[in-house]
This record gives sequence, structure tokens and C-alpha cells, in this order.
Amino acid sequence: MYIREVELKNFRNYEHLNLKFNENVNFIIGNNAQGKTNLLESIFICSMGKSFRTSKDAEMIGFEKDFSKIKITAQKQLFPVDVEITLRKDQGKSIKVNGMSISRTSDLLENLYIVIFSPEDLKIVKDEPEKRRKFIDRELCMLKPSYLDSLTNYKKVIIQRNNYLKERNIDSSVLDIWDIQLAKYGSKIISMRNDFIEKINEISARIHGNITDGKENLRIEYDPNIKIVNNLENELYNSIKKSQPSDMRLRTTTRGPHRDDISFYIDDINVRSFGSQGQQRTAALSLKLAELDLIKAETGEEAILLLDDVMSELDAGRQEYLIKTLSDIQLFITTTEINDNLEKAASKGKIFTVENGKIKP
Repeated sequence: MYIREVELKNFRNYEHLNLKFNENVNFIIGNNAQGKTNLLESIFICSMGKSFRTSKDAEMIGFEKDFSKIKITAQKQLFPVDVEITLRKDQGKSIKVNGMSISRTSDLLENLYIVIFSPEDLKIVKDEPEKRRKFIDRELCMLKPSYLDSLTNYKKVIIQRNNYLKERNIDSSVLDIWDIQLAKYGSKIISMRNDFIEKINEISARIHGNITDGKENLRIEYDPNIKIVNNLENELYNSIKKSQPSDMRLRTTTRGPHRDDISFYIDDINVRSFGSQGQQRTAALSLKLAELDLIKAETGEEAILLLDDVMSELDAGRQEYLIKTLSDIQLFITTTEINDNLEKAASKGKIFTVENGKIKP
């Protein structure tokens, strides 16, 4: 899979832009705050239906403009695909795939497989659990659109239950109505997360071994909020119901997949607590590369990788490994300059220079 062309209108600091890309490597070069990340954001939103930077669509609409439009033309293995997204300040978001309007974000997710890798991702190992849950959610939504439905419903019920827990008089029988719903959707989330982590662990371990020349062994474990059993829905329901007294006291829901985490171990040592910065970054890099392999295994399509100013955060050896390993997929690399490690890749690809919302090939 690769992107042929992108067209932007009133998107961030791009008033109008039309670019045709190389199907392998595309460098976007420029100083900070010129629009490099904005271009990657426009590509990403056509995959997931939302930004990786903000939850507010209005922030992506150009200054003093009423709407923003993004259109991407891509080529999959067997057929082309066009995605067009329009953001309006007063009317929300509209999405078209191959000219047909769609109303559900889940119907967008299987059209473009795009992975973003930014400096923030290098901190996923040591950051708070919420960042790791967001990573799992983002990838599973792309691979299994049904996951988004379960996640959306679960979050709605959590909000309702937590709001009720803040009331003065609480009836446990009313809580039970929400507990049943939480168990229904939450068990599906946990099951899919468990399967995902098992697969990503196996792939990450292999990649990490290659990066470290077999000197280190990486293991990624899923830390769910409950015990994984055959009847997961019943187990989760009992766990939530048992926690009702403490939930009433704390006025929040304490059991369920919204409290999940994942752990990283190198040679059985917890990387978050005891690993060096280099080990934490190598584990994060292995995880991101494993995403690409898993997408290929699950969908048959090569994903597109967006590298947002991440090269400057990696040492020369990891830069070289990254470029060498990813020679078969389409890359978008933002950077302030092309160093010696990137020159060979740049000679085979296409270079764009960005300055104040203007891009020149």
C-alpha cells in the first residue's frame, strides 16, 4: 500500500496544497513550526478519522476559515482507494471513501493502514499507563473495527456510571444495570487486547533480538485489571460488582479495562523501573516495528509509516537499522536536515522542503 497524492485545503497552515509522493521514501525537510507535522497529521486523519495531536477537529481548520478538506489517493494491492474528509466548524465532520459517504468511523478504518512514530512514542515504556492503553486502542481499532464499537460503548457506560457514583444517594441495583453493560463490552475489549499483546510480544521479541544482535531478550506482557478466564464476561461482572462498595466510597469505577497496562521486560528485568534510556527506546522501537509486521500478517497489506522528527532521537545504529529494515514500505520522514545516515535513502526517494505552509519538491 502507498499514497499517491494528497490534496489539502485550509488545513492548519496550508491554504492549498497538492503533492504527489514517491511510493517508497518521502523526506519533508524544514525548520520547526513550518508545517511538517501538519502534513503527517492530514495523512493520519484519513486512516483513523481523528488526529494523533488533538481531540478537537476545529483546531485543524485554517485560521479564520469555516472548513478544512483533506483528500488522499492511495493504492492498495488490488485496487485504489480515495479518502476525503471535510471538517466544518459548525457542522462537524464528513467522510467519503471512493466517493461514498460513510457515517461510522469504523467503516473508515480498514481503508488505509498508517502507523505514526514520534518522539513521544519513544517514551511509551516509561510514560503513564494511559499512554500504553491509547497505543493498544489505536492499533486494535485499525486492525479490528469491531473493537472501536466495543470501546466506544464501554466509555459511554463508564461516564454514566461515574456520574451516578458522584450523586448523594446511590442505589446498588441501579449500578448493577451499568455493571452488566460494562462486563459485556469490557470483556470483548480485554479478550482482543490479550490476543493483540500475545502477537505483538512474539514479533517484538524477534525484532529486538535483531536490533541488539541477540544480546537482549524482550518480553511484553498484558496486565489486565482482572484474571483472564474462559467466561471473561462473568468474571468481569463479578469483579465490578464486588468493587461496588469501594467505588461508592471513591466515587469512581475501579475495575475494568480502563485500568489495564502493559509491561516491558528485558532479560526478565522491568524496563520501566530499571532499564536504561537506551533500553527503553530500543523496546519502544521494537514495538513500533512490530506494529508494521502485525498489520501485514493480519491484513496482507504493507502499512505506511510516518516518522515525525524521530530520527534525531535515535543513534546512528538505530537510524541505519530503521531505514534498512523498512526499505519495502512507504515512509514519510520529517526532519530538519538529512544527515549522512539518511543520504542513501534520500537519493532513492523524494525530498520536499516546507516553509510557512508552502512545500516545494
